[in-house]
Amino acid sequence: MKTILNKLFEQERLTKEEAKHILIEIAGEKFNTSQMASFLTVFMMRPISVNELAGFREALLELAVKVDLSDFNTIDLCGTGGDGKNTFNISTLTSFVVAGTGQKVAKHGNYGVSSVSGSSNMLEFLGYKFTNNESILKSQIENANICFLHAPLFHPAMKAVGPVRKELGIKTFFNMLGPIVNPSNPQNQLVGVFNLEVARVYNYLLQETTQNYGIVYSIDGYDEISLTSGFKLCTKNDEQLITPEDLGLKRLEQSEIFGGDSVKEAASIFLSILDGKGTEAQNNVVLANAAFALKIIDSNKLFETAFEEAKNSLFELKAKESLKKLIG
Repeated sequence: MKTILNKLFEQERLTKEEAKHILIEIAGEKFNTSQMASFLTVFMMRPISVNELAGFREALLELAVKVDLSDFNTIDLCGTGGDGKNTFNISTLTSFVVAGTGQKVAKHGNYGVSSVSGSSNMLEFLGYKFTNNESILKSQIENANICFLHAPLFHPAMKAVGPVRKELGIKTFFNMLGPIVNPSNPQNQLVGVFNLEVARVYNYLLQETTQNYGIVYSIDGYDEISLTSGFKLCTKNDEQLITPEDLGLKRLEQSEIFGGDSVKEAASIFLSILDGKGTEAQNNVVLANAAFALKIIDSNKLFETAFEEAKNSLFELKAKESLKKLIG
């Protein structure tokens, strides 16, 4: 690690092979917390290169506990986190709305690092039991149209750096890795990122895969479609800048999508929206994200059609039913 740190402090980049090797060693718990903290911090002081992220990604996927959900045409909806905005659990709610339309969702997630409540905090609070048992996950996806893959159970490297990430309390490159290392390798993905540089790197990496994907970045810094500003959408075929007005939706204030000051408060907002009792602002944010997820699965689908399907899932309480079936 000393050699690698010296190289990084000299402003040098890692090769893909070096990045892969060092992450495999981190997973093997070869380093102390100070070394790991130093290593993680470097990548917050300069942009991560495509080769570095590709090497880290390759290592995590190679080491991951494998789960085969290829019988289902799944989608993952996952943001990098680390945008510091503390919204309510938009991507998790969106996942249940998409599941309520009948699509199969393999949601990858973790505890919040820079927000009060990440997807794992929320599902754990609601009584979900994390598992990496393939037969249980398959059963959940068959019955509820959704299963949840809690990252530390599948990624030993993430587990190894978990305490350090928590102590640092800031976004690290593991936030960037989370959405692109779903161990079930879903066929479709809608991923939110916290800056345009990460969007560019993701686009480069995902172009090399067979996935249908959309990468979202809201221009005012959210890692999802926030409707507080326009957002950039990158897919395999093009890049667009889309405004809330383009979608026929009202532009929102940041305060309208605030996520609360505790997991309990976040859960109260979460359940209120699933009960069909969310504010217009909360509902529209979830429905816009869900509509674009449905468009990733079927690129010929009009936004208006997808939005109506999402509305039906939310207000007919099909999304809530998916949650009930998942938690049991």
